[in-house]
Amino acid sequence: MRRTVFNEDHEAFRETIRAFIEAEVVPVYDEWFAAGQAPREFYDKLGELGIFGINVPEEFGGAGLDTHKFEAVLYEETSRAGVQFGGSGVHVLLALPYIKMLSTDEQKKRYLPKFVTGEEMWALAMTEPGTGSDVAGMKTTAKLSEDGTHYVLNGAKTFITGGVHADRVIVCARTSAPSAEDRRFGISLFAVDTKSEGYSIGRKLDKLGLRTSDTAELAFVDVKVPVEDLLGEEGKGFYYLGHNLASERWGIAFGAYAQAKAAIRFAQQYVTDRTVFGKPVASFQNTKFELAACQAEVDAAEAVADRALEALDAGELSPAEAASAKLFCTEVAHRVIDRCLQLHGGYGYMNEYPIARLYADNRVNRIYGGTSEIMKSIIAKSMGL
Repeated sequence: MRRTVFNEDHEAFRETIRAFIEAEVVPVYDEWFAAGQAPREFYDKLGELGIFGINVPEEFGGAGLDTHKFEAVLYEETSRAGVQFGGSGVHVLLALPYIKMLSTDEQKKRYLPKFVTGEEMWALAMTEPGTGSDVAGMKTTAKLSEDGTHYVLNGAKTFITGGVHADRVIVCARTSAPSAEDRRFGISLFAVDTKSEGYSIGRKLDKLGLRTSDTAELAFVDVKVPVEDLLGEEGKGFYYLGHNLASERWGIAFGAYAQAKAAIRFAQQYVTDRTVFGKPVASFQNTKFELAACQAEVDAAEAVADRALEALDAGELSPAEAASAKLFCTEVAHRVIDRCLQLHGGYGYMNEYPIARLYADNRVNRIYGGTSEIMKSIIAKSMGL
C-alpha cells in the first residue's frame, strides 16, 4: 500500500534530518547515553536547523505552517537511527500548543522568538508525586499577591521531561480550591522562568529508557510569577490541558509506530548478518514467520497512525480516536519490539545494540500521556459503555 500522507516537501525534510542525524547525533550518541542527557548546546543546533519554528507564525521567526507532518518525519527518522533528540520533543509537541492557544500578543512577542531559536527551551510540569493520572488532585498552589502584581507559587512536580535544561516551564497550579460540584475547577497555567528565586531542580531521574532525555523533579518555594506570565484565564487550566491531549496522544502513537518499524529494520539486518549452524538466522522458517507477523502488525499501525495524523491536521481528531490510536500503536510496538529483540538472542539484551535501547525506550509509551487502562476507559465511554 502506497502512503499518501507525505509530499515532496516532507521527503526533502526527511533527507535533511537523516543527514543531520548521521553528522551531529550518531557519532556522539553513546556519550549522551552515558551522561543521561543531550547537551544543552544541541538544542541550539536544532533551532538553527529550523525544527522548533515549523509551526510558529512567520512574524515571530517561524515557518508559519500548521501541520504535524514534519514532526511525524522526525519520529520516523530518529527511530530509524536508534537515537533520541533529548528532551526537545516536549518543547514542540507539548509546550508550543499552549503558547499558541493561550498567549496574548504581548506574550507571543516575548516567548516565541526565543522559542524558535532554542534560546529558551520549554517544558510542561503537570504530574506531581502521588497524583499520576489524577491531574485534578494536584496540590501545587499559586496565590495572587495582595498588590495583584504576581502569584506566589509553592509545591512540587515530578517526571518532568526536559526539566533539567528548561528555561521556562508551563506549571499547572491551583489558584483556588476545587468546588463541591467540580474537583477540576481552580487550576491555572503559568509560564514560569526557571531562573526565578525559589525555583529549584531536584534529582535528575534515573530512568529505565529514554536515557538521553533529561527528566527531573521540580520544587517551588515562594516563587514569584508575574501576572504577565499567566497563560489564558485563571481557573480554566484543566480545560486547556484536555484540549491538547489529542495531539499529545497522537505523538506518542506515531512515535511508537515509528519505533516498531525501526525494530524490524534492526532485526532484519541482524538476522541477515548473523550465522548459526552454518546458516544465516534469516534463512530459518521461524525467523521469516516472526518478521512477517511483525511486518503485518506494523503495516496496520502505520495506517492507524497516518489516519490519526490526517485527522489531527484537519482539526478533527477526537479524544476517543486519539486514545484508540495510542492504545493500538503502543501495544503493537510492545509486541513487535519484544519479538525483534528475541531474534537478536543474547545480543538483544546488550545496550550496545539499538534494539535493547529501543526496548527500554518504548516501555513508557503505555504509561505517559495516559496509561493504556485510561485509554480503554476513554474509548469505552465513547461507546456509551
